[in-house]
Amino acid sequence: MNVYGLIGYPLGHSFSKQYFTEKFVREGISECKYELFPIESIDQFPVLISHQPDLKGLNVTIPYKEQVLQFVTHLSAEVAAIGAANCIKVNENGLTAYNTDIVGFELSFCKLLQPHHKKALVLGTGGSSKAVQYILKKLGIELLVVSRTEKRHRGYVTYGMIDEALMSEYTVIINCSPAGMSPNDHTFPLIPYQFITTQHYLYDLVYKPAKTLFLQKAEEKGALTQNGQEMLTLQAEAAWKIWNSHQ
Repeated sequence: MNVYGLIGYPLGHSFSKQYFTEKFVREGISECKYELFPIESIDQFPVLISHQPDLKGLNVTIPYKEQVLQFVTHLSAEVAAIGAANCIKVNENGLTAYNTDIVGFELSFCKLLQPHHKKALVLGTGGSSKAVQYILKKLGIELLVVSRTEKRHRGYVTYGMIDEALMSEYTVIINCSPAGMSPNDHTFPLIPYQFITTQHYLYDLVYKPAKTLFLQKAEEKGALTQNGQEMLTLQAEAAWKIWNSHQ
């Protein structure tokens, strides 16, 4: 039995197990199962690997997309560039880290992108944020990363620094933080929503609930909106392709 799974903590919000379990049934894929591996510390990762001899691939979610890299054997070019992975292939060559968030985000994000969307605010600084930043740079979109704490680096601002002028200039806003994710549906990133217009495009990596308060507030202002559901589906299929490739 080939085993695939997801590491992270906690995993109550997991999309992956349901997706792959249904995929295996729908496509008649036998001898495969998908498990959740909630580990409270990344230090438990080597033990997990040693106890799962049939493991062929892993998805990686919050908070381990960066921390897991210390335990892998090889990095894809994208992972080496951004320092975060969400997919690991396990075979006789060891553990190879990939980032399929990049694929999922680019394909889904570009569908609604308009010519005037030239600057973006990226909310959050974790592993998913790094994948988003990688694609924005590839697309030639200027960006500012928004952090809860002040970082003395160029290209970073805090939430308190976002004003009307910044909002009018940066018409793409991407939520890479867990704000608004179930069960914390009542939360949302603290940006000045009153300055959102019909020129804005707000993208939320959160997929559950399907319409977060972040997106609801944007819709009320007539902005373009999209959640993370399609991105998740695309990254899952990209991971499946990697796990079953002969690389």
